[in-house]
Parts: sequence; C-alpha cells; structure tokens
Amino acid sequence: MSDASIQTVIQADAAQVLHGVVQELPDARERLAYVRGMTEQAATKVLNLVETAQVDAEAVRRKGMELSDALGRLAMASDLSVERARAMMKLCAAYAADAASFASRERSLHTEIMMSQDFQDLSGQVINKVSKMLERAEPPLRELLEAAPVPGAAAPAEELTGVQTPDKALKQDDVDDLLASLGF
Repeated sequence: MSDASIQTVIQADAAQVLHGVVQELPDARERLAYVRGMTEQAATKVLNLVETAQVDAEAVRRKGMELSDALGRLAMASDLSVERARAMMKLCAAYAADAASFASRERSLHTEIMMSQDFQDLSGQVINKVSKMLERAEPPLRELLEAAPVPGAAAPAEELTGVQTPDKALKQDDVDDLLASLGF
C-alpha cells in the first residue's frame, strides 16, 4: 500500500470518527447544560439552608447571651428569693428546650445539605461521558489536521495540546469553521 493510500485510509477513518462525534455534540451540550442546572439548583438550595441555619443560630446565641446576663445579675443579687430563683430556672429550662430544638433543626438542615449534593454522582457520570467522546475525537482530529492542513486554520496541531487558558483557547466559531471546512 502506498503512502498516499495509507494517508487516505487514515483520513477516512478520522473523518468517520469525527462524523460520529459531531452527531454526539448536541447530546453532549444538553447533558452539560443539565449538569450546570443541577449544580446551580444544589448551590441555591445549600445557600438557602445555610441562611436559615444562620438565622436560627443567631436567635439561640442572643437568647443564650440574655440568659447568661440574667444569671450573672441574679448571682450577684444580695436579696435572692426563692421566687426569683424559680423564675430563672424556668428561663433556663426554656432556653435548654430552645437549644435542643435548634440542634434538631441543625441536624435536619445538615442532612438536607448533604442530600442536595446528590447531583455530584450524576454530574460526574455525564462529564465522564463527554470527556470520553472528546478523547475519541482528539486523535483523528490531530491526524486530519496533520495530513491536510487547512489554510487559515485557527491553530496548528501542536498548539492543541494541554490545558488551554481562556486567552489561547479555541473559540466555538473557530471549531465550527474548521469542521465546516472539513465537510461536517
């Protein structure tokens, strides 16, 4: 088989793989949008739960400070009566009940926060699927670019390696133009 024949076979194989990837792109975009939505929903829920917990915690803190001040004053009083001591004990009992209720609500909120993170497993699966699709597309795309350089292409093949910074990353229009020039 001649070099030209081998090159044609490589280009045909690469084109076939890329054609399959192009068919998968709308599904990949939809899946990533779904992950973005789940992430946003979970973040909003967590923030709301934390805000609720902060309000409850502040109320318990304020009541605790008031009770502490009142107990301090009572301890310094020279004329401590049984009635005043009983009244203070009732305040302490009420605060203890509030604190127990607060702890129960906190435990429930923490459970809800953990449950709101359930998207993580699903989003990981979606991201893995999209990553595998891109892994399949990369080698044939490199082969096509190396075998038939497109005049005016956005970036030579050697610039496609590694993580791209936002200022050096290919833009969607560049990718669309490249695929269009290859007949996709």
